[in-house]
Amino acid sequence: MVEARPGGSGLDMVHFNDILSPKALATGLTANGKKQLFQKIAALAADAYGLDAEHVAEALFEREKLGSTGFGGGVAIPHAKIAELQKMCGVVVLLDPPVPFEAVDDSPVDIAFALLSPVDSGAEHLKTLARVSRYLRDENQVTRLRGAGSAEALHALLAGGEARDAA
Repeated sequence: MVEARPGGSGLDMVHFNDILSPKALATGLTANGKKQLFQKIAALAADAYGLDAEHVAEALFEREKLGSTGFGGGVAIPHAKIAELQKMCGVVVLLDPPVPFEAVDDSPVDIAFALLSPVDSGAEHLKTLARVSRYLRDENQVTRLRGAGSAEALHALLAGGEARDAA
C-alpha cells in the first residue's frame, strides 16, 4: 500500500488510488447536516470496504466532537481510527448543496475526504492526513474535483493527480 517515491525525499507516500475504492466515491450527495453526512460516508465505507456503517459513523462523529475537521474553502477531512480496519481507506464525496460544518472560515463544506485508519496506524495516519490536506489546499486540484460530474470522473482525478504531485 505504501511505497517510496522515485527521486523523492525518501519518505514513504500513500497513493490515493491505494486507499480509495471507486465504490467509496460519490458526487451530488445531499445531506442535511454533519450527522447525516457522516452516516452517508459510513454507508459508502460499509459498501466499499465491508465495514460496519454504524460504527464508522459513530467514530467520525466522536472525532468531530474534538474539533471541526472543516479546514476552510468548502473542504473537510473527517477522519477516525477504526478497530476492524487492516489498512487505511478513504471516502470522498462532493456535496450539493454544501453542508454547514463549523469550519475555521465558517464556509459550508462541499468536498469531504474521509480518512479511515487502523487503530495502530499512528504516524502513517498523520502522514496521510497531511498528504490529503496538502492536496486539498491546492486550489487547482479543488477546482478540478468540484468539476467532476461522476464518481468515475472523481476517481480518475484523484488517481491521476498522483503523477503530477510527484513532480
